[in-house]
Amino acid sequence: MANIKDIAAKAGVSIATVSRALRQPALVKDKTAKRIEEAIRELDYTPNLVAASLRRQKADAVIIAVPSIHNPFTSAFVQGVENVARENGTKVLLALTEGDTQILDRHYDMIAGKQADGMILLDLAVPSALLARKEGAPPPPVVLACEYGEGFDQPRVRVNDVDAAADVAAHIAALGHKKVACIAGPAAQRMSRDRQRGFRLGLRRAGLELPENLIAAGDYSLESGAAGAFALLDRGEKFSALLCENDEMALGAIHALCARGLRVPEDVSVIGIDNFRFSAFSNPSLTTVSLPTTQIGEQAMRLMLDFAIDADGACREVILPHQLIERDSTRPYRG
Repeated sequence: MANIKDIAAKAGVSIATVSRALRQPALVKDKTAKRIEEAIRELDYTPNLVAASLRRQKADAVIIAVPSIHNPFTSAFVQGVENVARENGTKVLLALTEGDTQILDRHYDMIAGKQADGMILLDLAVPSALLARKEGAPPPPVVLACEYGEGFDQPRVRVNDVDAAADVAAHIAALGHKKVACIAGPAAQRMSRDRQRGFRLGLRRAGLELPENLIAAGDYSLESGAAGAFALLDRGEKFSALLCENDEMALGAIHALCARGLRVPEDVSVIGIDNFRFSAFSNPSLTTVSLPTTQIGEQAMRLMLDFAIDADGACREVILPHQLIERDSTRPYRG
């Protein structure tokens, strides 16, 4: 049986264009719409009526489940979801879970109650219904963003955190730094584990290691970045570069280093990951890896809409690119 992927391939367009033609044909150019119509006729395609119910239930609302609203990543991500949702006449409902599965489940119950049509997860936790899904049961209308667990055949969008972190480490190594420390995120999060793997990989390629005594634990907040830097210094650790798993911890670490009389980057080079808006305006401006946060939200919403048209044929994973941004918080090692 043909699915939306087959239609896209036959018509020579993207899955998103096919789903847009099925949802809002007025937004698709006539020539493109005709190619899609011809492909549908030739392949005898019929949209999955169960999956397509997301557009027929009339709730026209999608829930975004987030663990916190304090991280700038969240606001940029939500903006991306809202951009695409608005174009498609869909409301966005924000669920603040704080990692509590019971709170998440209560919001997920809104889907069964026809108060919402699907859920986008920017959270480590997943609804109990997803964990309890039996083999062969229709896939639930859930899209995973950034955090992803093995064994879930749900559409997901992310960056390659291993590669992004490896680029961070490679940049520091190329500047000649040998003694490198790290402030890590929560070990329970897949994103944090991937970034830690990337740091080690990038350093190993340069013939360097990341010893356990040079790793401090954080939780992605400014406060934990400062606490991590203080902890390393209080243990008497010596390092010329500090890798941080996100920009907030990097900026907190810069504050702590300066409070102890160290200069950035003259004494310690500091680098983060995310490229939040304020990272370019810190003192010194922060070297970091830029992630397409708003685009991640936009793509998550597109995956949700595509999944609604054809759950079986919808794209299962999108990996977006990253870019190293060199600013003033790093410099070559001078001994």
